[in-house]
Amino acid sequence: MNFYAVIIGTEILNGKRSDKHFEFIKNELAKYGHELYASLVIKDEKHLIKKTFEMIKEDSKAVLFSFGGIGSTPDDLTREISADVFTNDTVRPHEKFLSDIIERFQEKAYPHRIHMADLPKNSDLLFNPVNNMSGYSLQNRYFFVPGFPEMAHPMISDVIKKHYSISEKKFIKSFIAQTSEETLITLMQQLPKEIELSCLPMFINKQAQVELSLGSTDYTLLEQEFQKFLQDLEKRKVVYNLM
Repeated sequence: MNFYAVIIGTEILNGKRSDKHFEFIKNELAKYGHELYASLVIKDEKHLIKKTFEMIKEDSKAVLFSFGGIGSTPDDLTREISADVFTNDTVRPHEKFLSDIIERFQEKAYPHRIHMADLPKNSDLLFNPVNNMSGYSLQNRYFFVPGFPEMAHPMISDVIKKHYSISEKKFIKSFIAQTSEETLITLMQQLPKEIELSCLPMFINKQAQVELSLGSTDYTLLEQEFQKFLQDLEKRKVVYNLM
């Protein structure tokens, strides 16, 4: 699966708050051998949110974790936009969430808080352990939680444990070589699509060096391709260290 984190918050971009979601979701996925495919911090702006969700919907392997925009203020746009993009419909009252809001706030549920229960059709609630004001999910692939970390993070932890706790083991092999990345590009171009490449050029003591990592769930193929790089380095008499 391709895991996307979308962090909706103008206050993060203008510096009023610092983001606490990226490190959390990266580390939570890593517990089960996953990694983020993309992480985006975007403004509370209708067109931008819609275009972001549409891009993710186009990815047949996408799993979305969306943070923010599901409260009761005018800048909370996520519910209506997610309904439009992922269900081609409008929001409608979710009976269970409606009763939870009324139970918690009584007459203070009106006239605004009650609309937090207006969700896309076929939404499943995500339990909020802090105040029972739920997040929601669609198709067990698109997950929407509040922007508050103390609420959002337990909800997402539960989602990942429930739906994505099983993964294939990925093997990684790496080296640092005292050469530029230019000398290795031909071999990089020949890598099969099953091999994931990471190349980090650097300068240490004014000397060009490169850190290269290969990853795959197929250990035999990984070892075979990795050895091609080592043999090439040795042929060129390039000093390298395995990591």
